Amino acid sequence: MGESVKAKKRKVAWGITGGGDKIAETIEVMKDLRKQAEDVVEIQVFLSKAADIVLKYYKLEDDLKQNFQKVQLEINSNSPFLAAWMQMRKYEFLLIAPATSNTVAKIANGIGDTLLTNAAIMSLKAFVPVYILPTDYRESTVYTKLPNGKEMKLRIRKEEADQVRKLESMEDMHVLENPQKMREAYMEWLKTTVFPV
Repeated sequence: MGESVKAKKRKVAWGITGGGDKIAETIEVMKDLRKQAEDVVEIQVFLSKAADIVLKYYKLEDDLKQNFQKVQLEINSNSPFLAAWMQMRKYEFLLIAPATSNTVAKIANGIGDTLLTNAAIMSLKAFVPVYILPTDYRESTVYTKLPNGKEMKLRIRKEEADQVRKLESMEDMHVLENPQKMREAYMEWLKTTVFPV
């Protein structure tokens, strides 16, 4: 009986790219969201090659693996076969958080040469929603925390912000400004899809 309940769980694909900015906060939010409906929703994690390195730098790899049962690492743009799984609707939606400016620009311009960019483009082609949390949301100066705890001043250029605006114009693409917006979007999805009144 336990197996039949487990088989009915809805699945969400969470992709992590190599963005250090917002990574610790994103993981904390996702750990909390996993607990919100863990009996009925399973969040599976897909790491880009760069994310694997960044998680080690920030000493977050163990925390992620202890809190999420299924964590898979990119081999190439089709392995694991996430793009096909998205198109077959194995997952309810794809969340990429955080998403580097490189990932954002590739998706905005239809370049699917990595696991997560390919999965995002194939999801959109199959009418599957994509949620994305860009590290560089709007043109500004920001401070990001380095692995050693120090802060670094960064410029988010107009060029990066323009790619985010391009994403916002795409059908079935949901651009999230910060981890709190990610939390709100997930809770709204739970309320309307998983636990409708």
